[in-house]
Amino acid sequence: IQFILMLNTCFLVIETYENIPGQSKITFLLQAIRNTAAAEEARQMAAVLLRRLLSSAFEEVYPALSPDDQTSIKSGLLLIIQLETQSSMRKKICDIVAELARNLIDEDGNNQWPEVLKFLFDSVSSQNVGLREAALHIFWNFPGIFGNQQQHYLEVIKRMLVQCMQDQEHPSIKTLSARAAAAFVLANEHNLPLLKHFADLLPGILQAVNDSCYQNDDSVLKSLVEIADSVPKYLRPHLEPTLQLSLKLCADASLSNMQRQLALEVIVTLSETAAAMLRRHTNIVAQAIPQMLAMMVDLEEDEDWANADELEDDDFDSNAVAGESALDRMACGLGGKLVLPMIKEHIMQMLQNPDWKYRHAGLMALSAIGEGCHQQMEGILNEIVNFVLLFLQDPHPRVRYAACNAIGQMATDFAPGFQKKFHEKVIAALLQTMEDQGNQRVQAHAAAALINFTEDCTKLVLEQVVTSIASVADTAEEKFVPYYDLFMPSLKHIVENAVQKELRLLRGKTIECISLIGLAVGKEKFMQDASDVMQLLLKTQTDFSDLEDDDPQISYMISAWARMCKILGKEFQQYLPVVMGPLMKTASIKPEVALLDTQDMENMSDDDGWEFVNLGDQQSFGIKTAGLEEKATACQMLVCYAKELKEGFVEYTEQVVKLMVPLLNFISLIMKRVRVAAAESMPLLLECARVRGPEYLTQMWHFMCDALIKAIGTEPDSDVLSEIMHSFAKCIEVMGDGCLNNEHFEELGGILKGKLEEHFKNQELRQVKRQDEDYDEQVEESLQDEDDSDVYILTKVSDILHSIFSSYKEKVLPWFERLLPLIVNLICPHRPWPDRQWGLCIFDDIVEHCSPSSFKYAEYFLRPMLQSICDNSPEVRQAAAYGVGVMAQFGGDSYRPFCTEALPLLVRVIQSPDAKTKENVNATENCISAVGKIMKFKPDCVSVEEVLPHWLSWLPLHEDKEEAVHTFNYLCDLIESNNPVVLGPNNSNLPRIFGIIADGEIHEAIKHEDPCTKRLANVVRQVQTSGGLWTECISQLNADQQAAIQELLNSA
Repeated sequence: IQFILMLNTCFLVIETYENIPGQSKITFLLQAIRNTAAAEEARQMAAVLLRRLLSSAFEEVYPALSPDDQTSIKSGLLLIIQLETQSSMRKKICDIVAELARNLIDEDGNNQWPEVLKFLFDSVSSQNVGLREAALHIFWNFPGIFGNQQQHYLEVIKRMLVQCMQDQEHPSIKTLSARAAAAFVLANEHNLPLLKHFADLLPGILQAVNDSCYQNDDSVLKSLVEIADSVPKYLRPHLEPTLQLSLKLCADASLSNMQRQLALEVIVTLSETAAAMLRRHTNIVAQAIPQMLAMMVDLEEDEDWANADELEDDDFDSNAVAGESALDRMACGLGGKLVLPMIKEHIMQMLQNPDWKYRHAGLMALSAIGEGCHQQMEGILNEIVNFVLLFLQDPHPRVRYAACNAIGQMATDFAPGFQKKFHEKVIAALLQTMEDQGNQRVQAHAAAALINFTEDCTKLVLEQVVTSIASVADTAEEKFVPYYDLFMPSLKHIVENAVQKELRLLRGKTIECISLIGLAVGKEKFMQDASDVMQLLLKTQTDFSDLEDDDPQISYMISAWARMCKILGKEFQQYLPVVMGPLMKTASIKPEVALLDTQDMENMSDDDGWEFVNLGDQQSFGIKTAGLEEKATACQMLVCYAKELKEGFVEYTEQVVKLMVPLLNFISLIMKRVRVAAAESMPLLLECARVRGPEYLTQMWHFMCDALIKAIGTEPDSDVLSEIMHSFAKCIEVMGDGCLNNEHFEELGGILKGKLEEHFKNQELRQVKRQDEDYDEQVEESLQDEDDSDVYILTKVSDILHSIFSSYKEKVLPWFERLLPLIVNLICPHRPWPDRQWGLCIFDDIVEHCSPSSFKYAEYFLRPMLQSICDNSPEVRQAAAYGVGVMAQFGGDSYRPFCTEALPLLVRVIQSPDAKTKENVNATENCISAVGKIMKFKPDCVSVEEVLPHWLSWLPLHEDKEEAVHTFNYLCDLIESNNPVVLGPNNSNLPRIFGIIADGEIHEAIKHEDPCTKRLANVVRQVQTSGGLWTECISQLNADQQAAIQELLNSA
């Protein structure tokens, strides 16, 4: 009864608090904090609530207070700190002060609470240890407290921190000052002069790390890990002592596991954030690797392990898991060239150790280093595989488990070569291991390894034997047809009869398996069972309408329906009313989110269900990830339906677009798939909505347009950004002229300008890194990856401009001029070839879609374009040649002299000895097409009779399908007009022309639905009626060419 009364009281207090106006809450909470007669828990709760109020609702509550009340609150908080006797309570008041100070720094960096700075200086010099702790705690919590006066106070800040770190009498002061110094460094990570000036604080921080660890406090060590992650270059002047300290702490068994793992984390993090810097300290790496391996041996005996229901291996906080993860990350960070020679002998010794723990650790180490040491291990993979397979016969089940793990991981890391080379011995060994009846976990892991092996890295993440069938079918595709009738009846039987709750997972996986097999063998074979399967799926959907949210069948059903849609095509539309409800429910899952400060985050860090994004200033954005994988899958399925069913999906476009548009800004690092699916859906939904007419289509576009533009400007991940930009371009192509208003153009222009400026800035930064003292070949590999990512975004900028030029034509040119200097910069001779390629592509679009007005920019691009025809880069040559072609076709009279000038340059490229090699063929074909366009559209610029025979000898084109259509259409023009040069005396060239047409058909240069195909077929049919000439033409073709001519006639 007392407990119930207490609960009721708590609920009344909470309800009362929630009903208090925001401004009054501050006064109410301050009174509660000041009330020293109240219970300590009540005062602490009031302090926490006040800090959270200022953090989450400052703009709503504080500015509405009168100036006198504001002054009273500020002075009152500082007074409470001075009077407070309880250390924990004082810290909470300091948190409030730091939060208030953070909000009282205006946009210009002015601190609107100067009294707090005086309080800091007075307190840090006080003889009262509590006040010194308070000053340091506030500065640690908000190191930006000095605002735009920071430079002025820099020496004072440094002296304050140095003085406190030298306090030998009070360990708490020493620890807090080290944490404050680290926080200040992190807050100024981009201020290189400041970091250099504060470099001599690092020895004091390192000493505090050491001292605090032996006082059972790892807070300074955590700060060191943060520095290694965010500001690794700050450690450079004292890197050796930093690494030595980390090694010493990691090796000290008297410390807690968490402290030892954190010490190792310093080194591992540096291997990721400053790999080149760490590679210069090979002695440290050589000492760290045995420490990781020693951690991996830290395993406990467990009699129940072999048949435990829980298939998750070990506690994620254990030394064994931490060591394995560290090894994996270090191998990826530093590269196999350094790591493999250092670890190889250690692993070999461990595998020969009589203690099972060492053998287990050695095999797990092999699993861990595969990704990072991929290139170096490939050469000795045969030796490794043969050795690992021996351990599938090891007397200890956990060693056999580790051997399965190693095989499965190698199957992923080294696919598909691994499968081709070792399939016979690996599959036989794993099948034998799956018969280990006394050890269920070994059996299950052998099955998992087999799935990894047969999936060839498709990552279906299925665990049981039935899903091995699905995996094999998915890989084998049409080769699975002979086995279809063997498996399908049994799989249908499982779905029909495995209805008990404990069989839900098996049933879900079987549903997945059936749909994968159907996709693999194709519609024709699957249709014999399609009706039965659809009825089973429908029955599942209706019988389980009240499925629990975490029922494993849901995600399998969602994926299965999407595959059935791909198999059945338009016939699937009838099932949408049943499918869409559960799918929309899953796609609409809303994750729990929270804005947290460091203290709150630490309290939640043990909960693996949260993902955190650091926002700086001791704040993080948290998102609970439960259900997000299912949400992402559901969103991808909606994309699939829109893509496959098109106008058949129109009934659902409105609800889907309302779901998808907000997801463009779905903040979750691991859930990029949600944002990608949202972006991908936009143009597909517009295509679906076309059938409802222009008004409905326009309304839908208005709903998504602003969000798409905003997402282009804010998306942090380059992979997602590229998909959003691509989808935006596609949307413009669907909507056409008039889809963007002036505000859209203004915002979009600013964003694209920013992307281009960022592109140039990133290139400059990479050049600076190439001059860095730590630069090496592995740094260059990383820089090349960054460059590739930047260039890919540049291609998407080009896509967007292409869609705008093709839709708006020359009237968009005034808007474009704000970007013109940046595009001109792309095609400067000193720029990298991808810049020149895409810069030329943008000018190609201007010529193609905005002529004759395009000629006013000729001074910027014509000379670079002509010079680029013979560029060393085939990609640049291709862009330049295409540009010449569209000049001839669309450019107007102003471009005539430049077409004449371009012709010999084009011919030089076409006639070069290596013109038709794989890397050059696309550029060459664009040159051939450009010559054809000059002859067709600007015949007075060239001696057509002289060039035509050469041009015919260069045909057909078959790599660049778009240009192939142009050339074949021009060839048809010439033949239909009975051009004597093309036909030759007495039609003597016709056999050669037949050969060109046949080769084009063999290489599928033109799609059968293209009108050009009909024209070519008509040419052939005309000859077919002439008897002897037909026989002569056909007789000079080989068998493949003759079959191609017949295929052409049949298809048109």
